[in-house]
Amino acid sequence: MRLFKTIIGLCLLFSMLSCQKQVDYSIVISDGTYLANAQNRITEVIIHDIFSPPVAARIYSYSSLAAYEVAAATDPNYVSLLGQLNGSEKTTFSPSEDVYLPLASLAAYYYVGTGLIFSEDMMNEHRDAVFAELKEKGIPDDVFEASIAFGKEVGDVIKVYASKDNYHQSRSFPKFTVTGEFGTWEPTPPAYMEAIEPHWNKIRTFVLDSAAQFKPLAPPPFSAEPGSEFYKVAKEVYDAAVKADPEQQDIALFWDCNPYKMNVKGHVMFAEKKITPGGHWMSIAAIANKAAERDWKASAETFVLTGIALNEAFISCWDEKYRSNLIRPETYINQYIDEEWVPILQTPPFPEHTSGHSVASSAAGYTLGQLFGDEFHLVDSSEVAYGLPIREYDSFSQAYKEAAISRFYGGIHYMPAIDYGVTQGLSVGEYIWENISTKPERLAKSN
Repeated sequence: MRLFKTIIGLCLLFSMLSCQKQVDYSIVISDGTYLANAQNRITEVIIHDIFSPPVAARIYSYSSLAAYEVAAATDPNYVSLLGQLNGSEKTTFSPSEDVYLPLASLAAYYYVGTGLIFSEDMMNEHRDAVFAELKEKGIPDDVFEASIAFGKEVGDVIKVYASKDNYHQSRSFPKFTVTGEFGTWEPTPPAYMEAIEPHWNKIRTFVLDSAAQFKPLAPPPFSAEPGSEFYKVAKEVYDAAVKADPEQQDIALFWDCNPYKMNVKGHVMFAEKKITPGGHWMSIAAIANKAAERDWKASAETFVLTGIALNEAFISCWDEKYRSNLIRPETYINQYIDEEWVPILQTPPFPEHTSGHSVASSAAGYTLGQLFGDEFHLVDSSEVAYGLPIREYDSFSQAYKEAAISRFYGGIHYMPAIDYGVTQGLSVGEYIWENISTKPERLAKSN
């Protein structure tokens, strides 16, 4: 009798197991949505921790590199960037059969990104919620564990690579000294903050030969004399800001992207947290991925190439900023034209030439144009979370040109800084595109 019951029990168990359908988790992560959401969280933390625009670009680039290297690990349609990037070593990764690569890519992004910020709890909370959601969608525990482990394996390689770019050493470099020399930069109101990242040109580049590789044209010779070329470009800024129409004001505010904006009410001063220029363009990359319905691998490719372009652009731009060390329009205009004048945008805390937004936007815009085609209808909702409406563009070049001119409308840059900055950024973007590749066919041609 006991044997009979045992046999019946085994039969019932076998029947139940045979009726259960194997969960197909292969399409749980198909596009770049989860990666874009992780990036959005990184942006929120960057804003919370008040990282500077150059540092923010560094965070985006290494996080995205980790995610991309997982995508390139087993797919012959993608080429690893390790071995192509300055100071990196070609690395072969061999994931086990249990690894679900889209999850591993996401895990690598979280792992590296979390190691580059201050508020790790914010990132971990987001990661844990996402992982719990993915488990509920049927990814088995053994697959989950293997995927996380592989993401960490790739992430560890990227972390070691990042640790050697001179960033940590630069944290102890001396602060910038305001010389007080005629025509040089000095802190601006209302907070009169010290200059940000004066040694950023010492950070290792990913692709550029050096920070000074694309040294832009110099600004006009400084002069306080009315009728001089410098006085004219300053007066041009003054007049443009005074006469700015509503559309020009909207453009200035949309592309402000100043993480250091300080508000003053009576004797109280408080910060208004905003997205950085790099954060805005990484958001545009996510918007383009979604609009083009790119899968998770192609999305990772978009993010890493955009991140690298931004990183190189800021290194190139900051090299020039602290070489020319030029006075800001607000300081010049207050001293020589109108002491009561205040620009539409708050002047950020670093020298004027060239315009960071012009360099970074044109480099990122050029890169996205290569990936998607320049004539791409873009519905830019990047600033909606910060209280601003969407803006639409019919091309990436239209978007980066508007980002550049916004600094003129806002009263924080002379036109040479904008014009030369766009040229500088395009040179950076073109050089990156010609010297590294995520596609085997393009890499073969370049070799």
